[in-house]
Amino acid sequence: MDTEAGVPVGTASNYLTSRDELPRQIGTRLRVRPAPDPEVLTELLQRPKDRSLVTALMHDLLARATRDRTDHLALLETRLEATRRPELRASCTRSVRGDLEEAMEFHRAAGLPGGDETVTVLYLAMLGLILEHRTLPGVLDGVLPGVEIPEGLVGRIVARIVPEAQGVSGGSGPSVMRRKSHA
Repeated sequence: MDTEAGVPVGTASNYLTSRDELPRQIGTRLRVRPAPDPEVLTELLQRPKDRSLVTALMHDLLARATRDRTDHLALLETRLEATRRPELRASCTRSVRGDLEEAMEFHRAAGLPGGDETVTVLYLAMLGLILEHRTLPGVLDGVLPGVEIPEGLVGRIVARIVPEAQGVSGGSGPSVMRRKSHA
């Protein structure tokens, strides 16, 4: 493993207890990197707590996923590896579930429109958009004439999922998909 990575012999064993730990450690590191910029988040949260703010948060999410293409693809690879390794699957499941729950809590605390169902559906829609855009960007080209891909789809997604009226109804709304340090 050290030779393949181009590092001195013994480096990997110094940081990893086994070869199986490598994907978990990669996942942990990659989940920290795409977190929102605290200054950007603070500035965005000064806006009215409505659908337009959710749209702005989702545009920020898309920009981060687009800017860090390699990191995002590595996260997808980690998920694929988790389908083959039960111990990694358990770790990834806990981490991603933690992300989703954190997004729900963020949404509630921020007073954004919608509930936990809104956050869950928005999470799935944005995950799908980012997946297509990062892996097969041409799939969506021209599907909706006059809609810029992927940015134009963000507003469409939010408009379909997030309620127009402000108010907290049983939970939380959109996922900012902010990540502290889960794997």
